[in-house]
Amino acid sequence: MRILFLGDVMGRSGRAAIAAHLGDLKAALRADFCVVNGENASGGMGLTGGHAQLLLDAGADVVTLGDHAFDQRDMLGFIEKEPRVLRPINFAKDAPGRGAGVFEATRGRKVLVAQVLGNVFMKRAYDDPFSALDATLRAHPLGAMARVQAALIDFHAEATSEKMGAGHFCDGKASIVVGTHTHVPTGDAQILPRGTGYLTDAGMCGDYDSIIGMEKAEPMRRFVTGMSRERFTPAQGDATLSGVLVETDDQTGLARAIWPIRQGGRLAPALPAEPA
Repeated sequence: MRILFLGDVMGRSGRAAIAAHLGDLKAALRADFCVVNGENASGGMGLTGGHAQLLLDAGADVVTLGDHAFDQRDMLGFIEKEPRVLRPINFAKDAPGRGAGVFEATRGRKVLVAQVLGNVFMKRAYDDPFSALDATLRAHPLGAMARVQAALIDFHAEATSEKMGAGHFCDGKASIVVGTHTHVPTGDAQILPRGTGYLTDAGMCGDYDSIIGMEKAEPMRRFVTGMSRERFTPAQGDATLSGVLVETDDQTGLARAIWPIRQGGRLAPALPAEPA
């Protein structure tokens, strides 16, 4: 099975690129299933229900959120009605929605998708991500005769070390662990020793002529002067779609191959080396 994951959609530019190109990209890569992180798609902070529906209509099978999950207030109600939108599993137990789900890919195959928030350098402490991951993965063993044929973990965190720790913690129990949140694609796509695909950060789907997706003037002012004047606003140039494609073995659920994906915008393109 081929699973495509795209990193944080950033503002209008990212939404437009997803709407225009996701369907063709899935077809070109022969992706059987697609997950998109959408937590910055609405003004750079959070996701509205309408924008979530746009991402789903464009071809995302699941949309994940993150620490900005409920910055847009209407998501509180939308997520209760739409099971394909996931907030982190280690939010408070009474938070709306859910953090993991099992979804159907091509040919009836089942895919577990879960999102979890890291704790290192985050603005507030969330419940322990590792115990939350352990419980979720124990409940969904991999394999042809098991409950799911693949499992994707979106680890939304600041620290690369914590993301790497999560990758090794899940090695052999998940098909892929991919990091999100920092909006910069990393160059360490690999298959870990026990067969789990891993990438520290998928990057963003947004305008890279920016400071992590935001227009440069206000972040630069704050760096140089230590003072703020305006709100951050998402950059509006052409977006690069950034993410990762993993090919899994239906018998084991583990990764057979992994490729970074970048298309459009300013970054150099990256697609599978072998014919898709």
